Amino acid sequence: MDTLSIILQILLALMFLFAGLGKVFGSKSSIETFNHLQLPQWFRVITGLVELVGVASLIIGFWEESWVPAGGLLLGVVAIGAIIAHIRAKDSFKQAFTILLLGIIGFVLLWINYSDLSNFPGFK
Repeated sequence: MDTLSIILQILLALMFLFAGLGKVFGSKSSIETFNHLQLPQWFRVITGLVELVGVASLIIGFWEESWVPAGGLLLGVVAIGAIIAHIRAKDSFKQAFTILLLGIIGFVLLWINYSDLSNFPGFK
């Protein structure tokens, strides 16, 4: 695993850890964001849990490298969903920039570590 991958892995895991925990535990900003995006609050909790699964994949990836591209893919797909929600709400580019950047990082992790994905449990 190279240095760039490790740095991106840590950055993505930390960002989604805080975001996921905020959604699961109902932080005021998460509740307001989902209201603004006209999404139900149960979806906020599910989204937070999916984000935490992605974080767990990235953390497991420090020991089992095949988990890194899987986590990057999962969080990249979550980011695509969030970007669609921001577009649907007619938010500005500035409002969606952070999740766009995080999604790109997720897909970069997938791309950098793609060859490890073949060793992911159940892929053999």
